[in-house]
Amino acid sequence: MLVAAGHDVVGLDTFFFEGCDFGDAGCRVPCIRKDLRDVTASDLEGFDAVVHLAALSNDPLGNLNPSCTYDINQHASVRLARLSKAAGVGRFVFSSSCSLYGIAGDDLVTEDAPFNPITPYGESKVRVEQAVSALASADFSPTYLRNATAFGVSPRLRADLMVNNLVGYAYLTGEVLVKSDGTPWRPLVHVEDIAAAFLAVLHAPREVVHNQAFNVGRSDQNFRVRDVADMVGDIVPGSTVTYASGGGPDPRCYRVNCDKLPRLVPGYQPRWTVRMGIQQLHDAYRTIGLTHEDFLGARYLRIERIRELITKQQLDENLRWRQVPLAE
Repeated sequence: MLVAAGHDVVGLDTFFFEGCDFGDAGCRVPCIRKDLRDVTASDLEGFDAVVHLAALSNDPLGNLNPSCTYDINQHASVRLARLSKAAGVGRFVFSSSCSLYGIAGDDLVTEDAPFNPITPYGESKVRVEQAVSALASADFSPTYLRNATAFGVSPRLRADLMVNNLVGYAYLTGEVLVKSDGTPWRPLVHVEDIAAAFLAVLHAPREVVHNQAFNVGRSDQNFRVRDVADMVGDIVPGSTVTYASGGGPDPRCYRVNCDKLPRLVPGYQPRWTVRMGIQQLHDAYRTIGLTHEDFLGARYLRIERIRELITKQQLDENLRWRQVPLAE
C-alpha cells in the first residue's frame, strides 16, 4: 500500500519467517536484514517516518520466553523510538494492540479506557506507549495504532489468528473447533484495514495524530468467539461447530470502540467485515490447496516456527541467529 501510494519504502527485519509465504509473496521492497535489537541511528538516517511493526507477535509466542518478549517488544521498541528521534525521523507510528485492555467486560471501550493487560505481550504494548509518549516533541511525532485482532489473507498468512484458524480447521476437517467456551468478546479487523490505517495516519496532518492513540477496526465488528464460529459454520460448506472438551472461559475479553480514527482522519474508512473475511479465507485456502501439514506446522504458526528454529539450533535461547542466513 505504501509503495502504491508513491512512497519510497525500505524494510527492516530479522527474517524469522522467511519462506513462510502464502501463495504470491507480494510486493518486494529493499530490506535491511537486522535484528531490531541491533538497529543503529545510521540505519534510520534520511527517513521521514518509521512504521514500527516488529515484535513477538501474539500471546502464546510472548509467553514462550517472557524476558525475551520484554527485551524485543518493549526495550528494543523504545530504543528504536529514541534512535529515530536522534536521527531526525519526524513521524513514528507504533503498532500497538487492543490486547492492552485485557479484561474489560462487555462495554465498548475507547482509547481513554484504563489499561488492564494480562499477558507479557499486552503489558509490553502499554510500556512502549508510555515511554514513547514522553519522547514526543516539536520534531518527533509518535502515533499509536491499537489494532484489533487481525484476520484475513496476506502474503505471509498467520494460522494462529482466531478467524484464520477457525476457517482453516473448517476447510480441512469440516469442524469449526472452538477451544474456549466461546463467550469472550473480540474486536476484529482485516489486515488490509490495518495497513490502510498506517497509511492514513502518515498522510494525516501532524496536529491531528500527534502523540495520539487510535483503536483500529470497526465498532460494529466486535463479536463473541461463538458468534464468529457460527459465521464460519454458515459460510464453509459442510462444516459444523464443535467445542473442545474442557475449554473454559478465556479471561481476555474486550469490546472496542473504533470511531475515533475515521472521525479525526476522514481518509480512513475500514471496509472489511468478518463475514467478508471468512469468505475470502475459504476461497484462498481452496485456491492454494491448503494442507494439514502447512496449516498445523511451522509454516503458518508463529510459535511453531520459532520452536523449529530453536530445535534446529538456528536460533539461541534469546532468539538470536546463531548464524545469520544469507538473503534469498
